Amino acid sequence: MTIAALFILAFGVGLSGALAPGPLLTVCITESSRRGFTAGPLLILGHGILELALILALLLLAGLSDFIQQDAVKMVIFLLGGAFLVYLGQDMVRSPDMAGFASSPKEAAAAAPRRGIHPVTAGVVVSLSNPYWSLWWATVGLSFLVKAVESGAIGVTAFFSGHILADLGWYSLVAAAVVAGKNVLRAEIFRLIFILCGVFLLGLGVFFLYQGWQLVSRL
Repeated sequence: MTIAALFILAFGVGLSGALAPGPLLTVCITESSRRGFTAGPLLILGHGILELALILALLLLAGLSDFIQQDAVKMVIFLLGGAFLVYLGQDMVRSPDMAGFASSPKEAAAAAPRRGIHPVTAGVVVSLSNPYWSLWWATVGLSFLVKAVESGAIGVTAFFSGHILADLGWYSLVAAAVVAGKNVLRAEIFRLIFILCGVFLLGLGVFFLYQGWQLVSRL
């Protein structure tokens, strides 16, 4: 996989994950209404610091870069990551009405951290407290890391930068919409983007499953 392809795929998967409503999105809405536009990018700064620390810990502290290059390990990672991507993709295609970043005041208040917590800190805390984040990194994120490590440090950099830029772009857009007091995307357009992202995840999931199956045939 080329560096450019790795960056583009990481950006696409990152955007698909960012679009899905969740705790970080709700906190972004709440904090943007309190603090202004900068709350969105600052939340992603905290989120990105956590993810970068996780990648470095996996590759450097645990010596994972050598371990995940073993065919048997890559096979398991690709099959699990591909299956999870297919699940996420079909769920997005079948349930486009869940798309959107409108949330009730009650939901926003429940998900938001205490007033006074800096958005960067909130980005770390909310991400850590979300079980979906851990599951994503244990399957999809690790699958991408396997492909990235094949290209060395530049591959890991392309993967991380594509992934985090997708988060930054979307959450900045959400923060701008909250500050402007209106949605910048009509619901119909958003649903279409949501479905297209679901199709993209389905295709990528099939690709990872194929990669895993090729390794099965070697064993």
